[in-house]
Amino acid sequence: MEIAVLFITFLVLLLIGLPIAFCLGIASLAYLVLGDISLTIIPQRMYAGIDVFVLLCIPGFVMAGNLMNVGNITQHIVRFSNALVGHIRGGLGLANVGGSMIFSGISGTAVADAASIGSVMIPGMARSGYDKPFAAAVTAASSTIGPIIPPSVPMIIVGSLSGISVGRMFLAGAIPGLLLGVAMMITVYWLAVRRGYPKEKRATLKELLTEGRSAFWALLMTFIILYGIIGGLFTPTEASIVASLYALLIGTFVYKGINWSNLRGILTDTVLTSASLMMLVGLANLFGWILTSQQIPQMLADTILGFSDNPIVVILILNLILLFVGAFMETIAALIILFPALLGVATGVGMDPIHFGVMAVLNLMIGLTTPPVGVCLFVVSSIGKMPMLQVARAIIPFLICNLAVLMLVSFVPAISLWLPNLLMGE
Repeated sequence: MEIAVLFITFLVLLLIGLPIAFCLGIASLAYLVLGDISLTIIPQRMYAGIDVFVLLCIPGFVMAGNLMNVGNITQHIVRFSNALVGHIRGGLGLANVGGSMIFSGISGTAVADAASIGSVMIPGMARSGYDKPFAAAVTAASSTIGPIIPPSVPMIIVGSLSGISVGRMFLAGAIPGLLLGVAMMITVYWLAVRRGYPKEKRATLKELLTEGRSAFWALLMTFIILYGIIGGLFTPTEASIVASLYALLIGTFVYKGINWSNLRGILTDTVLTSASLMMLVGLANLFGWILTSQQIPQMLADTILGFSDNPIVVILILNLILLFVGAFMETIAALIILFPALLGVATGVGMDPIHFGVMAVLNLMIGLTTPPVGVCLFVVSSIGKMPMLQVARAIIPFLICNLAVLMLVSFVPAISLWLPNLLMGE
C-alpha cells in the first residue's frame, strides 16, 4: 500500500510540473507518514546523501561555469571555433558544436553549456541565415557533450555512489565525448548541405592566429584541469577550485568581463545552483533509501535477469530503461535512484562498472534533449523565443545521431575503457 502511494504521488506531482526535488520529497514524506516511520529519517538520509567528499567538486565547477559566462571566456571560445571551421558549409553550426566541446572541458554541466553557448550562437546563427529552430537544436544537442567530456558533474555523482575513481570516470568519458562531438558535426554538415545553409569567409592565417591567441587562456584552462587530475597534481575537488580561481583571474584581468559589480551575482547564482543540486541529491537519497528498504532494486534486477541473461539483450533493456527515465526525470535524481540497482544488473552480465557508468550518463544526457522534461530544450527555446515543439522537431536528426553513438559506446567497451586503462593502469 505505502509503496503504491509513493509511486503514485511521485508521478502525479511530476506530471503537474512540480520541480523534481519536491516530487521526491513529498512522495517520500507520504510514504513515511502512511508507514508510521519516524520522520527523523528525513534529515538523516538527506545528510547521508550529501556527506560525500567528492560532491565538493560540484560548487567549484558550477562557479567555474558561471565565471566563464560573465568573464567573456565563452565568446572567445566561440570565435576561435568559428575561425577554425566557419568557412565550411554550415560552419556556424560546426563552431557551435566545437565551442560546446571546449566549454565542456571546464564547466561539466549541460544546462550551463546550453545557456552560455546558446545566448551567443542562436541569435548569431539566425542573423546569418540559419533557421532558428535548427540553431536551437544544434545548441541543445551539443550541450549534452558537456557531462561526457571531463570534468563532469554526473560522473562525480556516479563516483560518489559506487566508489569508482572519479578520475577514471573522467578519462572514460573523453573518447565517447569526442566521438559524440564528431558525429554531431557530421550531422550538422549533412543537414547544412541539404538545406543550403551559408558558410563564412575563410579566416586568414593572421585572423586564425589572432583568435587562437585570444582564446589561448580559455583553452589552457581545460588543459590545466585535465593534466592536473591525470598527472595526480590535484584531486577532482581541488581541480574544481583551481578552475574557479583560474576563471576568476582570466575573466577579471585578461578578458575583463568580471568586476566587483557582477561578482556578487556570480556568487549568488553559484550558491543557489549548488544548494538546489545538494537538496536534490539529499532528497533523491531519501527516495532511494525507501526503494532499497522495499527491495525494489533487487526485484528490478531479478526481473531483468529473469527475462534474459544474454548480455546483448540485457544491455539493450538497460538502455531502454535509462532513456525512458531520462525523458521524465532530472539526471542527478535518476542516477542516485537507479544507478546502484542497475549497476548490479550490468556487472551481472560482465559489464565493467566504469563502462556502465559512461553508458548510463550518456543515456540520461540524451534525455535532456527529449520531451517532456528535456531541460536543455526549455533553455534554448527560451533563448530563441520559440515554441519548444519546434525545437523538439528540429532536434530529431541529432537524437538519431546520439542514439547511434550510444549503441557504439554500449557494445564496444574499449571506447570507454581504453584511455583510463592506458593512463591509470587496469
